[in-house]
Amino acid sequence: MRVGISGHRGLSAQVEAQVRALLTEYVTAHDPSGLVGVSCIADGPDAWFAETVLKHGGRLEVVVPAAQYRQGLPDWHHPVYDRLLARAADVHHTGITESTSEAHQAGSEILVGLVDELIAVWDGKPARGYGGTADVVAYAERTGVPVRVLWPEGASR
Repeated sequence: MRVGISGHRGLSAQVEAQVRALLTEYVTAHDPSGLVGVSCIADGPDAWFAETVLKHGGRLEVVVPAAQYRQGLPDWHHPVYDRLLARAADVHHTGITESTSEAHQAGSEILVGLVDELIAVWDGKPARGYGGTADVVAYAERTGVPVRVLWPEGASR
């Protein structure tokens, strides 16, 4: 099964722990030999999902939204990003150079096109900017890709 991820960044430590538990529960419910996680490996749920897939024996594919994408991520996340990118079985590129909201949405659309199901670590609210999780969920729904929302009960961002 090919599973993609989209999720809110900048979550509190408490919500992070809850989301990590939900991701582990999801991943361990699948046969690792047939599980391919597809992620843009940004800080937050994208990277947590990728780490969980690899830890439990699945394969990772990475979508790079823009050539300058890594530079737009927090400096503290660069080692994690680099480590996950190096472990990717395949890497997909949009062909876009500048890391903009449009590039992020383009990357997410490629991701959705590669998967059988999208996990959305999403509070159900509208996106705060173009290319946010709500936009990715809407795109998946428009294209017929099933979406599974993983959000801790009572959590906020």
